[in-house]
Amino acid sequence: MNPMQQIRIEKLTLNIGTGGPGEPMEKAIKLLKNLTGMKPIETTTKKRIAGWKLRPGLSIGCKITLRGKKAEEFFLRLLDAKNKTLSINNFDKNGNFSFGIPEYLDIPGAEYDIKIGIIGLETAVTLSRPGFRISKRRIHKNKIPNKIRITKEEAINFMTQKYSIKVIEEDDNK
Repeated sequence: MNPMQQIRIEKLTLNIGTGGPGEPMEKAIKLLKNLTGMKPIETTTKKRIAGWKLRPGLSIGCKITLRGKKAEEFFLRLLDAKNKTLSINNFDKNGNFSFGIPEYLDIPGAEYDIKIGIIGLETAVTLSRPGFRISKRRIHKNKIPNKIRITKEEAINFMTQKYSIKVIEEDDNK
């Protein structure tokens, strides 16, 4: 395969939504710090939603972005928590995918902390190829051409071949 066509994991984003500041936010920050060893950042609201009692600037969650080798190592632990099984609905049309972990205790190596309790988290994996930089660079910024874009099918093939995951099709009868 052409080295310029090889797919790789660009970043892994771990997110915990708490719905507001306070004790749940402190627990979420502590959990992400314990799992990754990095300091998470707080996510804030941009809009006012009166029904949910949200106002601009209110902290409603926290997240961490992992890149490089650290992202790949942590991703393997997350796959073990999901029993190396993902749904076809987890993948989007651009080849990225996301999934949730209902309890952080499912992650291998994670130990239970009484002060945190049981919290779930969401994971988003962004895939890229060499050449994706053209959409982010400062000078002569361009759109990513169709031949470089990653399709849903390519992402599924990459995951099944490299990480030997099983992709299942979910029933419409729920």
